[in-house]
Amino acid sequence: MSFNFNINLILEDEKVLLRPLQETDVDNLSEISLNEPETWEYSLVQADGKENLINYIQLAVKARESKTELPFIVFDKKTGKYAGSTRFYGINHDFKTLLLGFTWYGKQFRGTGLNKHCKFLLLQFAFEELGMERVEFRADNKNLRSIAAMKSIGCKEEGVLRNHMPTFNNAIRRDTIILSILRSEWFDNVKANLIKSL
Repeated sequence: MSFNFNINLILEDEKVLLRPLQETDVDNLSEISLNEPETWEYSLVQADGKENLINYIQLAVKARESKTELPFIVFDKKTGKYAGSTRFYGINHDFKTLLLGFTWYGKQFRGTGLNKHCKFLLLQFAFEELGMERVEFRADNKNLRSIAAMKSIGCKEEGVLRNHMPTFNNAIRRDTIILSILRSEWFDNVKANLIKSL
């Protein structure tokens, strides 16, 4: 199946709804942007403050329009609030691979199980609708919370790219950890284990 960049694409379950990020979502995410600057400690593109958030969303929307990324806004059904954002990027149709990342949530949504619901929907879509063979995850090797979250959904660590890229302010270069889930792993055990943990 070809990749669906339809801006009407919805992924949802009883806990969470993901829909394509729009420029009008600035207001929906501004509370987190303005009040929780620590959210972007490890982010390569900062979204703290209204101007940075506008830029962040505009870049994401342009990437979708160029068919290189598919960014989502995350809505938490339990609280009735927008919780953050995530996206598919690095999409390679020929190799049937993509990366899943640029994931961030406001602090009230962390540790609530929201992330596992999001990841289940995104992985199910990637492997079962798009026919992907591999979904890759990357993070700053110092971002222990993010790494733990990825491992908890079934990602396997592959290695670390040393001195891989500059951080957002070019102050230092970061080591990037690479993790992944393969299509066979999804169907063998990752899907079932993730369902049990929801």
